Amino acid sequence: MAMSDTGLSPTVFHILERNVGRRVAVIVDPSYGFEGLLAAVTREPPGIWLSDAEVVTLRATIAQPIPQIVSREKRSEIFINLNSVRRIEVLHKRES
Repeated sequence: MAMSDTGLSPTVFHILERNVGRRVAVIVDPSYGFEGLLAAVTREPPGIWLSDAEVVTLRATIAQPIPQIVSREKRSEIFINLNSVRRIEVLHKRES
């Protein structure tokens, strides 16, 4: 039975599982987050695994209120508990 047949809306886990293999930005603090390839989603503990990950530092100013990435630090693989996540964004490839 498909999820649309039951009338249930998709959970966060369903949405994340559909995006496995895509690049995501995970914000855990207004000035701190991670960017990488969504490798896996776990339910117990609730979290995500990022591969080819980078730690990103974000900064906003009065003149530029939308946070911008100001630094990156390479990591290989990282687990992020969903209880500490503020926002997850799926990143799209840039058209050249």
